Amino acid sequence: LSFSKEYAVFSFYFVFPEINDSEGHPSSSHQALKGTSKWATSLENLLEDPEGVKRFREFLKKEFSEENVLFWLACEEFKKTQGKKQMQEKAKEIYMTFLSSKASSQVNVEGQSRLSETILETPHPLMFQKLQDQIFNLMKYDSYSRFLKSDIFLNHKKSEEQEENPPEAQTAAKRASRIYNT
Repeated sequence: LSFSKEYAVFSFYFVFPEINDSEGHPSSSHQALKGTSKWATSLENLLEDPEGVKRFREFLKKEFSEENVLFWLACEEFKKTQGKKQMQEKAKEIYMTFLSSKASSQVNVEGQSRLSETILETPHPLMFQKLQDQIFNLMKYDSYSRFLKSDIFLNHKKSEEQEENPPEAQTAAKRASRIYNT
């Protein structure tokens, strides 16, 4: 290794120590978090986990605001769309489903932020970004905190904990503790 390569490797591990250990293996506590523990750290983490999205949708459905996460997910998919024709079709679908005054699952965004149908003719991957950000912030500062206190979240967390620590394992640990502590 030349000096510059060694320095680059050192800098990477120094600046991002939570990403890899000294042998280049994933190591952070972020990596170890799973399920509800990871969901509870941020809305972003929740939305990256299909099971988290499923539970969050279940919660939002009970609050009559499932359209928010559905719109956010549709925008994420839209950003990956290739080809003008496919973009036009998906943009129109998003507009008609979530944004038009006749939308079947209309999201609550600021009136002046609404897109007109004319913009649908020349779509681009980030055309819904401002609206998506509004909905994300609405979820983050409103629904997400209630979700973390909801029965849906708490029951799922409890069942995860029971899977990790079955009652018979706890009993064996308690027996071992009594044996060695007497």
